Amino acid sequence: MTQALLVSNVILWVAVVLLAGVVVALVRQIGVLYERVAPAGALMVGRGPAVGEVGPIVRAEDLAGAAREVGGVRPDGRSTLLFFLSPTCPVCKTLLPVLRSIVRAEAAWLDVVLAGDGPREEHEAFVEQHHLERVRYVLSPTLGISYQVGKLPYAVLLDAAGVILAKGLVNTREHLESLFEARDRGVASIQDFLRRAERGMGVAQS
Repeated sequence: MTQALLVSNVILWVAVVLLAGVVVALVRQIGVLYERVAPAGALMVGRGPAVGEVGPIVRAEDLAGAAREVGGVRPDGRSTLLFFLSPTCPVCKTLLPVLRSIVRAEAAWLDVVLAGDGPREEHEAFVEQHHLERVRYVLSPTLGISYQVGKLPYAVLLDAAGVILAKGLVNTREHLESLFEARDRGVASIQDFLRRAERGMGVAQS
């Protein structure tokens, strides 16, 4: 009886050691996969004004009916994040908490402007439902046409001179943050940064 118990304990400890080894191997493999997976950036489409160009200046009305100029040089030196959305776009709604967070965290240098078109009443109800009263909101079909926005949600980051720093389709928080990352790195997009890095590694290896 004692011998059987001893053997079972030995077998149990061997199993525990083997399982621990498997867990360590899996953790290492996950780390390797994480390093190999490229970060997701906003998807740039080949339409509209390009990154590095001055964006169009469009006159648009806010929800109070006042005319506002969107784009161009800003005397206050702040940048602008244009976020194109629709009250009927489910993905747009999931990103609203992220936008509110950006408004609070980046207020020192960034002005967020929500842009849509269609019936004013729909947008007013949308603002009230999602507590967007503190965010600039303009209505203008011309603005979307000027940037050739085909799908939503879409975002454009402009500097204080009205130059486009980054743009693209933004379906997640990571996509939105990639616009700021591209700005900080001085590239058109995260994909562009990764392509440059890969070319640099290729040159270094050759």
